[in-house]
Amino acid sequence: MKAGQDAYRDRRKRRRDFRRLWITRLTAAAGLHGLSYNALIAGIKRAGVALDRKLMADLAVTDPEAFAKLAEVAKGA
Repeated sequence: MKAGQDAYRDRRKRRRDFRRLWITRLTAAAGLHGLSYNALIAGIKRAGVALDRKLMADLAVTDPEAFAKLAEVAKGA
């Protein structure tokens, strides 16, 4: 029973940890383009771009040019 409780708790904790990692990556990548994390997220929402934090963090790490275009969209909105 104790193992089941730990597994249940840690599944939820893993989701929190990954969201924290994505936000940290986005904050760093947005800073390189002269934006704060809040300005990036607000600009993307205003522009109507339907990307979640997981995808944007992956873009920031694997494809910096695409993330730069995304940052420009956020700045323009």
